[in-house]
Amino acid sequence: MSAFRYQALEVLLRQQIQAGRYQVGEKLPSVRTLCQQHTLSKATVVHALHKLEADQLVYAVPKSGYFVAEGMSYTDLPRKVSTPSVPAPVNVPDIFRDIMSRSAAFDILPSDGSTPVSQHLITLNRMIAKSSRTHPEQKAYYYDEPKGYAGLRQAIVDLYRQRNTPMNAEDLCITSGCQHALFLALMASCQAGDTVAIESPAFYGVLQQLEQLGLNVIEIPSDSNTGLDIAELEAKIQHWPIKACIVTPNFHTPTGSKMPVANMKALLMLANQHDFYIIEDDIYGELGFQNGPCPAIKSECTQGRVILCGSFSKCLSRELRMGWIAGGRLHAKIVQLKLITQLASPQAIQQGLAAFIHQGHFKRHANQYRQQLKEQSDQLLTELKRGWGQAIKFSRPQGGLSCWVELPEHIDTQKSYPSLLEKGVVLTPGALFSAHGLYRNHMRLSFSQPLTEGRRSALQLLFHTLLKDEP
Repeated sequence: MSAFRYQALEVLLRQQIQAGRYQVGEKLPSVRTLCQQHTLSKATVVHALHKLEADQLVYAVPKSGYFVAEGMSYTDLPRKVSTPSVPAPVNVPDIFRDIMSRSAAFDILPSDGSTPVSQHLITLNRMIAKSSRTHPEQKAYYYDEPKGYAGLRQAIVDLYRQRNTPMNAEDLCITSGCQHALFLALMASCQAGDTVAIESPAFYGVLQQLEQLGLNVIEIPSDSNTGLDIAELEAKIQHWPIKACIVTPNFHTPTGSKMPVANMKALLMLANQHDFYIIEDDIYGELGFQNGPCPAIKSECTQGRVILCGSFSKCLSRELRMGWIAGGRLHAKIVQLKLITQLASPQAIQQGLAAFIHQGHFKRHANQYRQQLKEQSDQLLTELKRGWGQAIKFSRPQGGLSCWVELPEHIDTQKSYPSLLEKGVVLTPGALFSAHGLYRNHMRLSFSQPLTEGRRSALQLLFHTLLKDEP
């Protein structure tokens, strides 16, 4: 009887892990909690956990508990797509600009308008308003220094130290969001005609910048769990030298993947060997679902090759347009480029935001927001599995805001965009995430907004339209 009971718990936990109920690195319920939930003895629960540990699905941390192992894999994740071996220029489809004009980058139903108001954002706005009333003549008649307000730079440094990524305030420069930071990084490290390596699928905002700067790209396939394929990158740069590699190691959009620390170190080794820069997009770094610090690649860098870019737009407010860049050995050049492209950053916003962070409001907001996103992610994945699990494949995000969906090969999500738009549904086609027009049968879905009845209906309409010819 006891053997049957431990096997039942083992099967249940295994199924929950494989279904994405618990993400890689996430802690399982404690032994005591599992005993109470399933009316089992401690010995029975521990036996089940030991079986999962033997299968390398979980690992034990002394005095902390059991966590989902990094090597764990799913059978229904989107497949890693082969990418061309030759660099090519970028041509971003017009549909990208249409999506942005509708404020629908992370919402299939922007007309829903049901996003809850955060008390922390009200506090932030009050602090910014208070700062604007303090010495208004100073702010009106004098520019801030090009690097940005020292108090805000120190506040950002303190946040990174909590993520085991030490820096100094002098290492940072404040920018007008992460998009601006990435643009400065590319301008500092590359010239027109150079080749840049990108993850595939890639962030379409970066593709737009690469197109503007006249850069060629070579796409490197990414895994939905572990991100950039380091071996594939190494193979391709043997034939096509690159000046930079753009990567989002922590909760990459669109997949939500997280790069293991071992892969971060391997990428740094390649950069040192082949003399290229790593442009690290850390915009989702604060949005990991698992507990504990989430270090950036920058934490492993000793030679100044990592250009770290980040922003508060995804973890706090789109309205802020307040980001940062740590340029490593190119930092002086980047500060000069910031002076040319922006001149200075608004002082009142910087000062109010710095106070918000120093007084602990940001961490409290981030902790609540992560929990909210985890719940919304679970709701979305449950809806996908329940309604279309046999017809589609989708990623299990470990953080961030989005999920990557693979549909049957004959479907072209970009072609379906106009007809769905007429019904009020805005999808984000997979082709936007490739310089070569790959991922025609893919799309990005976001859980940044609550799954209301309106969005649930929009999701059903979306899939019924795309899968209407399926048996």
